Amino acid sequence: MATTPAQIDTWRQAPTEHQRLEFKEAKKHFDTHRLAEYCVALANEGGGVLLLGVADSPPRPVVGSQAFPNTVHTAQKLFEAVGFRVDIEEVDHPSGRVLVFHIPSRPRGTAYHLEGRYLMRSGASLVPMSEDQLRRIFAEGQPDWLEEPSRSNLDGQHVIELLDTQTLFELLKLPYPSERAGVLDRLVREHLIDESAGSYSIRRLGALLLARRLEDFPDVAHKAARVVVYTGTSKLETRLDQTGGLGYAVGFQGLVRFVMSQLPQNEVIEDALRKEEKLVPDVVIREIVANALIHQDFTLTGASVMVEIYSNRVEISNCGEPLVPVERFIDGYQSRNERLADLMRRMGICEQKSSGIDRVVQAAEIYQLPAPDFRTGIRRTSVIIFGPQHFEQMDRNDRIRSCYQHCALKWVMSERMTNQSLRERFHLSESKASVISQVIASTIEAGLIKADESVGGSRKYARYLPFWA
Repeated sequence: MATTPAQIDTWRQAPTEHQRLEFKEAKKHFDTHRLAEYCVALANEGGGVLLLGVADSPPRPVVGSQAFPNTVHTAQKLFEAVGFRVDIEEVDHPSGRVLVFHIPSRPRGTAYHLEGRYLMRSGASLVPMSEDQLRRIFAEGQPDWLEEPSRSNLDGQHVIELLDTQTLFELLKLPYPSERAGVLDRLVREHLIDESAGSYSIRRLGALLLARRLEDFPDVAHKAARVVVYTGTSKLETRLDQTGGLGYAVGFQGLVRFVMSQLPQNEVIEDALRKEEKLVPDVVIREIVANALIHQDFTLTGASVMVEIYSNRVEISNCGEPLVPVERFIDGYQSRNERLADLMRRMGICEQKSSGIDRVVQAAEIYQLPAPDFRTGIRRTSVIIFGPQHFEQMDRNDRIRSCYQHCALKWVMSERMTNQSLRERFHLSESKASVISQVIASTIEAGLIKADESVGGSRKYARYLPFWA
């Protein structure tokens, strides 16, 4: 179907450019090599549309483009450069000529490259795809690692001895069957084990969740969670280093209790009475540990979920880079292990979708903690939870991060951040309104929030939105 001027106007009204929509002004010309790079990047992210002759800043006026007058020749050159067909349309818009490049999606299990560079978009830039992303693409269509058998050729009694089936039924709130056949049938229906000709195989997912001893399953034993406790604020002196031995579902409550028992305690005064409180509340530990277990990349070897406890913070990390950008953890959700996530949700171990992260951010505000610091590195995702700090003790980055997360939390709760709500988040009086205004201004300058234009230019009634809203 031919693209119409009305369709171009519809695209122009999109709130932002995204992985499948790109605008370029290109009044006179556009670099052919750059064009090929954008075609590869959009194809790698599911295909999309690139328009030349439209300004890329709102309100995105049509400016017209004289680039690539011979579209047949351009399509041929593109095919030679990128190896796949890109359809090009010339649209006679009332405001000028617009070139529309229709870019197909990459085939499943394949990533396109240009001169050896596997490209993707990151904001307004083109960047190489990470090793994690390429590995996920190339693994498409291959068997899921978690669904492969860990132990095979077992009889029913051996399965019951290896897996803690009692815990499974308790967590699912089901009555425990009176006969072994009923237990095995439930395991088969949950796709945790497989039966063939009277013999059973335990899938890696079943072992990882329900193992009485992970060491009985050598191919998943290295995925046991590890807790390391340091004596100070650095890794110089280790006080304790312990690795779990139970399946995730079987040992989760014990893991959280153990981590809480190792946390430093702070003395606080409440109602004129002194009392001891843990460095970090248990709801935060529970949600972050559950997320780390669920979202790890099981295809990576030599790495497990780590809980590192320092005197002033807790760092929880898992192997694999996140599928969702760290700044979108509050409102976004995508799991690389959907079956694991679903089972742990049904067992009451984790929240559905991303509400667990919302609870973590909300708890940080209630307990007067700096906002959690979500970070991504090479083959690793980590969350740093700091102990309680008053506003005066927070540095500029802590305040900006807290402001952004408060703004995003308000958005997902269908509310809006204001100077007052941020003051309340930091437990500050109205006399500190000017200080909070400076924090808001710094966060806007960092590109993380923006003013809500629907309330006009009034500073008194100003409201704010996350940058992506």
